[in-house]
Amino acid sequence: MEDYVIEMLNIRKEFPGIVANDDITIQLKKGEIHALLGENGAGKSTLMNVLFGLYQPEKGEIRVKGEKVNITDPNVANDLGIGMVHQHFMLVEPFSVTQNIILGSEPTKNGRINLKKAEKEIQELSDRYGLKVDPTAKIRDISVGMQQRVEILKTLYRGADVLIFDEPTAVLTPQEITELIEIMHSLIAEGKSIILITHKLKEIMQVCDRCTVIRKGKGIGTVNVAGTTTNELASLMVGREVSFKTEKTPAKPKEPVLKIENLVVKDTRKVDMVKNLNLDVRAGEIVGIAGIDGNGQTELIEAITGLVKSESGSIKLNDKEIKNLSPRKVTESGLAHIPQDRHKYGLVLDMPIGENIVLQTYYQKPYSKNTILNYKEIYKKANELIEEYDVRTPSPYTPARALSGGNQQKAIISREVDRSPDLLIAAQPTRGLDVGAIEFIHKKLIEERDKGRAVLLISFELDEILDVSDRIAVIFDGQIVSEVKPEDTNEQELGLLMAGSKKEKAGGE
Repeated sequence: MEDYVIEMLNIRKEFPGIVANDDITIQLKKGEIHALLGENGAGKSTLMNVLFGLYQPEKGEIRVKGEKVNITDPNVANDLGIGMVHQHFMLVEPFSVTQNIILGSEPTKNGRINLKKAEKEIQELSDRYGLKVDPTAKIRDISVGMQQRVEILKTLYRGADVLIFDEPTAVLTPQEITELIEIMHSLIAEGKSIILITHKLKEIMQVCDRCTVIRKGKGIGTVNVAGTTTNELASLMVGREVSFKTEKTPAKPKEPVLKIENLVVKDTRKVDMVKNLNLDVRAGEIVGIAGIDGNGQTELIEAITGLVKSESGSIKLNDKEIKNLSPRKVTESGLAHIPQDRHKYGLVLDMPIGENIVLQTYYQKPYSKNTILNYKEIYKKANELIEEYDVRTPSPYTPARALSGGNQQKAIISREVDRSPDLLIAAQPTRGLDVGAIEFIHKKLIEERDKGRAVLLISFELDEILDVSDRIAVIFDGQIVSEVKPEDTNEQELGLLMAGSKKEKAGGE
């Protein structure tokens, strides 16, 4: 049939000890946005890596515009007009936008790279698709959302007609997501076709025409989005009914565990990012911090956890000053931290997942004695937590980088929650996770609260903040500008507060 631009028929992909894709078929029509939906580790990225030539399938065939093709590597995929925007960006930070885009296909003039010509072409592409990218900016100086647009430009510059987006909204703010959706529509209007790997059901309902569901490596089927509901998609994906509302009893907050007063934190450019901020979190409550990215959340967490130094003010944990202590001293004072960047701060990617699970405790008994590690105890503990948190890994000896993002996240959460900290800081704890895993993690946060722990939740997902928090603190321009109860507010009002519009603090304080 000629209407399909891409057909992947009965694809099978195996890795040692695991069948990642088991007889999966997906067909992409010209001019459609086609969702590929599945849990973390269901095999979505693997299937698209087969299409992009990063993996070779054991079985099955790929057709482009009806012709059978053999995609041996990404250059072949590029030549066939297939481009991929990866979940973890493939960019060289010190390079400019243009240098990153032309890398590997540099236009030359008399044997020299013609950067001016490339910059002009990239500016034209950027304008045509409404990407608003500055071709001369350095990657390290632009936001995550902009970096993603650079990745999109990279595929367009190489002439892609089919774009694969791998979890493109996992790292974006709500505003950037709206802009990305507009960009996708403009790509479709220009005759492109898109495969969107995601597990965010709201987005599928919003932008996709059709959706192919895979579960545990097997194809479950393809549905028309207009004729389905989020609940149906969720149960197709997970294989059971999923609750979108977190069940919890009202909080019974006790004494403050974390007390922050007049905190000032500067960023690397010596600009004040946290400005005389005040915040309390009490035992037995979850305080959610709502804010648009870049308003000081990151610096606030890094200051509390000891990753950066604070200029002035005080951070007390159980009435003990922890400001400017080393991260280990902070941790030993009773704090656990689920970091927002799991690769940078959460895991040692080349180490086995089992050893990552004891990163906070490996130097204590029973895991080591006189600085000698006891691997038997380490892996005993790791296996217990892998089972309890349903971390899907071929074995505890598998390197952390080989796990899907969701399973990496479950491993980090198991490590942090298992130590029963007095204060648990959860920064974007469900970023990039599917509905089943999100439901599990929300339950864990509430269990911690019900055991009398203090939980500080930082998330860009407003529905998560509203669903899980007992109290919401809105951060704007480095300060807490308002506190609201989830039951007394909604996404619209929170959005306005996050953008800096005023509301009196609850309780007439």
